[in-house]
Amino acid sequence: MAEIEPTFDVSGFYSALEGARLARNLSWKDLAEKAQVHPSTLSRMASGRRPDADSLALLAAWSGLNPADFVPGVRPRSVDALAQISSFVHADPQLSPEAATALDEMIKATYVRLAKPKV
Repeated sequence: MAEIEPTFDVSGFYSALEGARLARNLSWKDLAEKAQVHPSTLSRMASGRRPDADSLALLAAWSGLNPADFVPGVRPRSVDALAQISSFVHADPQLSPEAATALDEMIKATYVRLAKPKV
């Protein structure tokens, strides 16, 4: 039987986890405590190493992130990423409507500049 290459985007998940950490104004140590994972798990992830299944489940439960969203090509996206980002920014209760609009405009401008053209 052929060995399957791991495809979980650890860097992407870690980056999204960092977003959750920043939004909650926590240190990485605080995040580890609240998510009930060992701090070394987060250090390993920062280096691109995959967490064990239990740690991934705990981090997903704490953050609300879906690990399946970080497996490229597994499930089709019905909504464009930029649309999802925009909806999250505007739904954030920590941002005023003006701040959400400003952040949304910056994200969109950066995204358009960096995204690969659709074929």
